Amino acid sequence: MNTTLIKNAKIVNEGEIFEGDVLIENDFIVEIAASISPKSSNCKIIDAEGNYLIPGAIDDQVHFREPGLTHKGDIESESKAAVAGGITSFIEQPNTIPNAVTQDILEEKYQIAAQKSHANYSFMMGGTNDNLEEILKTNPRNVAGIKLFLGSSTGNMLVDNPEVLEKIFSSTKMLIAVHCEDENTIKNNLEKYKEQYGDNIPVECHPLIRSDEACYVSSSKAIELAKKTGARLHVFHLSTAKEMDLFTNKIPLEEKQITAEVCIHHLWFSDEDYKIKGNLIKWNPAVKTANDRKVLWEALLDDRIDVIATDHAPHTLEEKKQDYLKSPSGGPLVQHAVVAMFEAYHQGKISIEKIVEKMCHNPAKIFKIENRGFIKVGYFADLVIVNTGLPWNVKKENIIAKCGWSPFEGYNFKSRITHTFVNGELAYQNFKVKDVKAGKRLLFNR
Repeated sequence: MNTTLIKNAKIVNEGEIFEGDVLIENDFIVEIAASISPKSSNCKIIDAEGNYLIPGAIDDQVHFREPGLTHKGDIESESKAAVAGGITSFIEQPNTIPNAVTQDILEEKYQIAAQKSHANYSFMMGGTNDNLEEILKTNPRNVAGIKLFLGSSTGNMLVDNPEVLEKIFSSTKMLIAVHCEDENTIKNNLEKYKEQYGDNIPVECHPLIRSDEACYVSSSKAIELAKKTGARLHVFHLSTAKEMDLFTNKIPLEEKQITAEVCIHHLWFSDEDYKIKGNLIKWNPAVKTANDRKVLWEALLDDRIDVIATDHAPHTLEEKKQDYLKSPSGGPLVQHAVVAMFEAYHQGKISIEKIVEKMCHNPAKIFKIENRGFIKVGYFADLVIVNTGLPWNVKKENIIAKCGWSPFEGYNFKSRITHTFVNGELAYQNFKVKDVKAGKRLLFNR
């Protein structure tokens, strides 16, 4: 039996912080108490030294680029970066090449992850204008949900036929996650800026092209359709103040049919940062104004927004350094997401309990993930130790994502993740990812 005892931790769980020990046997947490003695001489003891012990974060939106785009990242490299960042489970999106829009292609991704992933994994089934039959074959027990791009994406993944959309929404009981940006609004805006700048559009125009109106038009339509059909809707990477009026905090999360996510970059950056960061902070939806960021924070704290995720989407530096129109949108974030939120804790913006609620508990609740996201007896031992007084600097040498860069490069974080456990295995310790592929396929209580 593989036994580990974590001693002297500040355990963060379900809105409380308490000092204690956690005993792990094989994959599971078997005891939580103020003080636990080792049961055998083979028991590994890790002294948390008064640091915080949190559940492993669950990132409900990543793009790990495999298959088809592995020069940017792959499941092994990006899952390593995830566990280094305290993310022990991820849900990956279908816009790989080929797009995961058939059950066979989807299952191939699971088989790759079974061989290569350092973190727990699930993959979204992708929707298109013509694959409803394949969507309806999706197994709710072992697939996270259905992903629809209502704004342009890789390959044939833009779902822009209203009749098809309504059919998908009314035909499946599975969670539907959506990327909401209105394609016509974006096209019209782009033409306007092309007339002004030709092919040399400055990146500062990105949030004006992929505007708050483009986001609101699309997300309001998706929400209206979900209400009409009774679909279970989860809106990814919200980026505007205007959209916050579409969501409620009046009912408990477990009763919500429509839930909301915000990503690290929309909480951290604003349009003022394009001057320095340029295409490195070019995402879809775009990073918008400081006021948008302020209102996103308010909505996160008052529970209109339910989840914090990354939308980790690496590209090479060469790709990012191209002119605005050619430079792809997205960037690597899994390694720095948890410590970025702890930085916000140091700044007095959010409590550690709230970080854990939004990054660990709520993704588990929304997707109905089996036995993960909490520090409880009988749950999988996905655990992270965070030292809030151990500063470090983000530099090329300690970036683990395959693309080799980060929008946080040069930043000094006050907190460091010292240990990450995945299914009871020590997967990461102090800047070193262990040679242990302990990740398992996520299962769902549906």
